[in-house]
Amino acid sequence: MKDNSINAVVKRKLNELGFTNCNDIPYGYINVCDSWYCNEPIENFHNRKTIQGEKYELNRLNFAKRLCSDEANLCEVIEINAGKKNSQFEEVKRIFEKNNFATMYRRQLERMTANGTVGAYIRIAGAEEYDDGSLRGGDIKINYVNASGIIPLTIENGEVLECAFYGESIKATRKVITLVVFTYAEVYSVSTYEFDTTGNQISATENIRLGEIKPFALMENAEVNNLQDMEGFGLPKLWNSIPYLKVLDLCFNILYSDVDKGEKIIMVNEMLCEMDQYGRPILTTEQKKLFVLMGAKLPDQKEVYHEYNPEIRIEAITKVFELVLSLVSMTFGFGTKKYTFENGRITTATEYIGTKQDQLHELNRQRQQAVQYITGLARAIMWYSNTFSGTAYDIDTDIKIDFNDSYIRDEEAELEDMRNDALQFNIPKLTQWYLARKYNLSDEEAAALVAENMEKDEGDNGEGEE
Repeated sequence: MKDNSINAVVKRKLNELGFTNCNDIPYGYINVCDSWYCNEPIENFHNRKTIQGEKYELNRLNFAKRLCSDEANLCEVIEINAGKKNSQFEEVKRIFEKNNFATMYRRQLERMTANGTVGAYIRIAGAEEYDDGSLRGGDIKINYVNASGIIPLTIENGEVLECAFYGESIKATRKVITLVVFTYAEVYSVSTYEFDTTGNQISATENIRLGEIKPFALMENAEVNNLQDMEGFGLPKLWNSIPYLKVLDLCFNILYSDVDKGEKIIMVNEMLCEMDQYGRPILTTEQKKLFVLMGAKLPDQKEVYHEYNPEIRIEAITKVFELVLSLVSMTFGFGTKKYTFENGRITTATEYIGTKQDQLHELNRQRQQAVQYITGLARAIMWYSNTFSGTAYDIDTDIKIDFNDSYIRDEEAELEDMRNDALQFNIPKLTQWYLARKYNLSDEEAAALVAENMEKDEGDNGEGEE
């Protein structure tokens, strides 16, 4: 059972620092949704008893993971760049790569959909501390944190201005709880504390002065959070889908049970069996897989054997599945037919979004959240690099983020439109763009092909006129 409150050691330290009103309520919602995302058995639902009191556990379909994965597909990033100033931005991108940002961002997208919020903060590893409390040198690191390890401290107009992050790690075979607290008074400061599992503080680095740039960033679900007492957190999107996830697991278990008990049973009269020396009927191992011995008489008392074929209720179960899939699709913001059985399969995200567009408005809002999150981290990295490594990045430069749109557009249809335009208008540039996209050519290669074809056409026209 996950703890639905802030870690007691962390809470005690925050109280000592003057943060006495930390709110535990969000973590109840977050941890329930996280259990569904992680496909853990839900207490008082998956663990059951038969009418005879025998314990058993429902099979889990893990559809919550599918929901979060499909939602995350819509905000996948292809590239982060700084436009005309991208050459100076290359080192920032290398810092992202060294911190495994692409993989961790994808994981965070799924967790954000499940739990409503994710975060990350920038820190310096191996820096030298001066007498005035400042740092120099070191490597820039990004620490990624899930919702259960985020504690908003100061919130204004929905923006988290001060925040604490905590988590557990293993150091020299010992489990350590780390608490990082970012506070703001004209500039940001950071304090870091470590505790052992008994709650004893084993280290503290306090009030390291940073700058005006926020050294952390949070990404929230773009949908308005309608749950009470969750200031500073986004809506855990799985929360409203839990009733439907339960029904899906129940449907799957009915199907599983039907198939599990669906083997043919042949009841036979003992007259068809060999007898042992004591006059008892004998069935071989293979026969026991097919036959059930019913004694001297069969149920209808007319036949020496009787077949029983259990019914597998495919059609009825399929109809229930379709209804529930439609409801969960609508509740999750995917429209009414994102998930539905068609010709024996479930419609994919690409097929559905490309034709129905039900979630494009929500997608745009969510991408804005992703842009703010990535931009905030990039600006923090640039500030840390300028301050501790002596670089001279323009922190206010425009940062451009290209998202993967393959899930929301039909590329084959787009290519066909480009081809038709190129043929109809006879514009070489359109032909060049089409060839580059169609055959994955560089602009130079596509331009050379177009130029070569035009020269050939001009030569053919000249020969004809002579």
